[in-house]
Amino acid sequence: MTEEINNCIKVLQEGRLILYPTDTVWGIGCDATNPEAVKKVYALKKREDTKALICLVANQAMLERHVKAVPDVAYDIMDLATKPTTIVFDEPMRVASNLIAEDNTLAIRVASDKFCQYLINKFKKPIVSTSANISGHPTPKQFKDIEEEILKGVDYVVNLPDENINPSPSSIIKLSNDGQVKVIRE
Repeated sequence: MTEEINNCIKVLQEGRLILYPTDTVWGIGCDATNPEAVKKVYALKKREDTKALICLVANQAMLERHVKAVPDVAYDIMDLATKPTTIVFDEPMRVASNLIAEDNTLAIRVASDKFCQYLINKFKKPIVSTSANISGHPTPKQFKDIEEEILKGVDYVVNLPDENINPSPSSIIKLSNDGQVKVIRE
């Protein structure tokens, strides 16, 4: 695993794209602070850059460095969630501007699997995590289902086995600084 992490970090530092296993489905990733790298993700997915992407952080401390004010309820949601849960936060900071939605929000998840935690901790920055498919196509459940165009479009494919037997995308909850909570995806 260490060699895979080191290979990923080299690619991420160069502003290039990785394909990696996450706590949900296989993801396309890049340095979340690099606008040029983020552009490459949108281009590969053939996705409009008005549709926001998800960011992964290694822990709550990293989350706090990239969101102006983390609402208290966010910690409860993270602690009580029974599956990976992405939270849409108001006023993200220190990330690529083209990652931030028009309403000044960003979807962030604290990674729950070891590979992502080690990778992001060692990289010391959030990384983008978006499903490994062309926009509008089905989300691949296993590595073998990932389209050739995606495999050829990334710069590095992590060589680790599928560990999630029946993966599904994360839940998404929007938390506004005014206290509103809205479930976007269960």
